[in-house]
Amino acid sequence: MSALWIAARRDLLLAARRRSEVVTALFFFVVVVTLFPLGIGPEPELLRRIAPGVIWVAALLATLLGLPRLFAADHADGTLEQMLLSPQSFTLLVAGKIAAHWLLCGLPLVLIAPLLGLQFDLDVGTLQVMVVALLIGTPVLSLIGAVGAALTLGVRGGGALLALLVLPLFIPTLIFGAGAVEAHAAGLGAGPQLSILGALLAITVFFAPWAATVALRIAIE
Repeated sequence: MSALWIAARRDLLLAARRRSEVVTALFFFVVVVTLFPLGIGPEPELLRRIAPGVIWVAALLATLLGLPRLFAADHADGTLEQMLLSPQSFTLLVAGKIAAHWLLCGLPLVLIAPLLGLQFDLDVGTLQVMVVALLIGTPVLSLIGAVGAALTLGVRGGGALLALLVLPLFIPTLIFGAGAVEAHAAGLGAGPQLSILGALLAITVFFAPWAATVALRIAIE
C-alpha cells in the first residue's frame, strides 16, 4: 500500500502550496448553504425540512469543483506518464490521488457541516446522522468523480462534459444521503439508508480506481 500513500502524500503536499484551490470548494459550500436560510426566512419547520437536501446538494457541487483538476496538472507536466511507467501499481497510485482529493475536498465539508446545520435548527441527533451520512457518502462522490475526470482528461470543454457524466451517477448517493437525515428526523431510523450508502462505498472503492486507471491509460496513449 506504499504506492497509495506516496501518491496521496504528494498531492497533499502540493495542495498545501496551493491552498486557494482547497479553500475555494469549502468557501463555496459555506456560502451556498448559508444563503438558503437567509433567502427563505426564519421558519424553523421549513428550514428543518429542506436542510438535508440543501447540505447534500451543496456538498455535491463543492466536490464537483475540484474534479477537473484531479488529473489535469499531472497530465500536463508528464507526471501521469511517469506514474504509468513506474514499478509501483498504477491503480494504487490513482487510488492515492483519489484519497487525497477526498481529504482535501470531502473531509473539510464533513467537519464543517454540523456548524452549518445549526442554521437550519437541526437537533444533535440529526446532526450526528448527517455527519455519518456525509462521511460515508462524500468518498463515493470523489470515487465516481475520479472516473469522470479520467474519461474527460484532455477533452476540450471537459469541465462541462464531466458534470454531464457524473451528476446522474451522483443521484443515488444524494437520495440516500439526504434520505438518511430525513428518516432520522421523522423518527423512522436511518439504518437502511446508511447501509445502502455503505454498499455504494464498497462498490465504488472496488471498481472506481480500476475504471479510472483504464480511462487514464487510454488518455495517455
